[in-house]
Amino acid sequence: MSLERILRARSVAVVGASRDERKRGYQAIRSLLDGRYEGRVFPVNPKEERILGLPCHPSVAAIPEPVDVALVTTRAETVPQILADCGERGVAGAVIVGGGFGEAGAVGRRLQDEVVAVAREHGVRLVGPNTNGLINVHEGLNLVGLNNVPRGDLALVSQSGNMALHLITEASIKTQKGFSFCIGIGNEADITFAEYLEFLADDPATRVIVLYVEGMKDGRRFLQEAYRTTSKKPIVLLKSGRSVIGSRSAGSHTGALVGISEVARTAFRRAGIVTVDSSDELLPAAETLSNLPPLAKGTVAVLADGGGHATLAADVLTDLGLALPELGRTTRGRLTKVLLPSASLTNPVDVAGTTDTDPGVFADCARILLEDPKIGGLLLVGLFGGYGIRFSSRLSFIEEDAAHRLGKLVRELNKPIAVHSLYTFARPHALDLLRYYGIPVYDSVDVSCHCLGALHRYGQFLGSHHRRTNFVFHWGARSKAAGRGIIESALAEGRQALLEHEGKALLALHGAPVTGDQLAATAVEAVQAAGAAAGPVALKICSPDILHKSDAGGVRLGLDGAEAVASAFDAVVAAARAHRPSADIRGCVVSPMAEPGTEVIIGTKVDPQFGPVILFGIGGILVELLKDVVFRVLPITRVAARQMLAEIHSAPILQGVRGQAPIDHDALVDLLMTVSELVEAYPEIHEMDLNPVIARYDGLSVVDVRILLRPNGSVATG
Repeated sequence: MSLERILRARSVAVVGASRDERKRGYQAIRSLLDGRYEGRVFPVNPKEERILGLPCHPSVAAIPEPVDVALVTTRAETVPQILADCGERGVAGAVIVGGGFGEAGAVGRRLQDEVVAVAREHGVRLVGPNTNGLINVHEGLNLVGLNNVPRGDLALVSQSGNMALHLITEASIKTQKGFSFCIGIGNEADITFAEYLEFLADDPATRVIVLYVEGMKDGRRFLQEAYRTTSKKPIVLLKSGRSVIGSRSAGSHTGALVGISEVARTAFRRAGIVTVDSSDELLPAAETLSNLPPLAKGTVAVLADGGGHATLAADVLTDLGLALPELGRTTRGRLTKVLLPSASLTNPVDVAGTTDTDPGVFADCARILLEDPKIGGLLLVGLFGGYGIRFSSRLSFIEEDAAHRLGKLVRELNKPIAVHSLYTFARPHALDLLRYYGIPVYDSVDVSCHCLGALHRYGQFLGSHHRRTNFVFHWGARSKAAGRGIIESALAEGRQALLEHEGKALLALHGAPVTGDQLAATAVEAVQAAGAAAGPVALKICSPDILHKSDAGGVRLGLDGAEAVASAFDAVVAAARAHRPSADIRGCVVSPMAEPGTEVIIGTKVDPQFGPVILFGIGGILVELLKDVVFRVLPITRVAARQMLAEIHSAPILQGVRGQAPIDHDALVDLLMTVSELVEAYPEIHEMDLNPVIARYDGLSVVDVRILLRPNGSVATG
């Protein structure tokens, strides 16, 4: 059902309406009336006749006119019956502001499940529960009870009422921006982040969507909707819980390495979302993206009236991935005509006192810098706005004229300007003029830099949107009959893991370069398999009950000769039985020893929020210690796969060090794509570890494989 009737409701029932000014049932009615809401308001309270001049009704079902949305302010245990009444009256949605649901433990979760079931039975959509409500600012639909919310083009969707209040207050004080919608998503029991995005993407009153996220019920659908939305308008997101490590799995290295913040960060970036790391950056980034063009190129100039702030700005901008290129000869020549000889003409440009008597020089220099074809944007740092305060009041008029010129310059050249000023506290008119033109002005160098960083990241996404995946899987499309047989055979035995030789056989079906393994049930068979290998071999225990073979003493390497192989077989089996006496031991896998090279890991895991993700990094026995890995939400493109190779900290090792040849990057990209294909072809795969993969200049060898299946053969979704 469309959210139109909820977010643009023409009639509201306030359930739990009250005469008590301290209660939400009073505040909501008061806000609707004071906000000049043009729709109908129906107080619901069987004990009252009138509230604030409006007639009361004993229940929602008793209201004689159509109702679009119900604001439910009563106790949690009353909600199921209220929703049934809403369904009888044809109400589109209910905003449940109370707590005591999923956030309140097992009892609350059971009640929330009941509420959702009743709502679905009666065709009522839910906002919340445990929400602060929603506001359609332009239409006066205020179901929060918060007055004087500034009107504008930012749509705020927040899982925290306090965070929403913080941002609304900040907008009222520090910016000229306001809101189109303020939506408290609460427990996300029914309506999800993705559905709000779908609505807001086509809302003409919204230019930028601002999200505060603690967790998501359907992360993959959110990514799919965000990917569609960000091609139309920016999304800025702050996610809490960045220090929380995702659930660990004893079954694989990949499970122990996937952290919720890293998966989310890379997923959001690929969807075109601009993420920020602190609440101080959230609204500034949104304001900037609403007002200014994206950075078409990742290059900026810094214009300063002092070296300290310029140096700090250069450091932050560089950390954000922006470049400060050397200025062209023509640009430097033009600057010498307006600046004192003591000025620095490198980038950052330091006016060195030139502006003390004429701050209009800032506008002259800004034009010169932005007309340089190497420069995509400009950061002005220092005292601008304060010259009339610090030196002479007559300079205030010059600053105001310069502000007009800077604003018009942005529009003329379609290149962004951001400003840091030490004088924002004084609210000089020159800074208000900059804000009028959409130029962000902040008293923090870091925040001002992050404004340009947001424009850079969004510009990068728009420039590469055509090369990105839309996070949609086509389950089973590339599966093979023999591969299905391997998985179904394991599931038929009640196993949740493939044996190593089964995993390698599955990979080989899809063209992966695995070692030629053989399963030996006895020492004699192991000797025969080793003889066919024509070189040293490795012996690894084969048991569905022992996943970490090294921990069980179940691995022997570099075996050469029949006696060594037979002895190792007996030792490996004995060690495995001692480690786990009840283990189902099938024998040993005999593997030819791979040629030496660089050990890397490729793995996959089903993330609880975003579905299947893939991992790449430095592998071997130190993988969990080093944690030099990167992640992508599957499926991936070849471009994304190649980027993964470049993003690990140890990427220079892959390029060859101390005279060694670079490893075969094309072969690694091929293997990453094969693993992506496997997860899509066989939805039963829950986790996969290829560790180590031996990477050399002339190819790869997949040495060890571990594939875990989803419990009871269920399949991944997304």
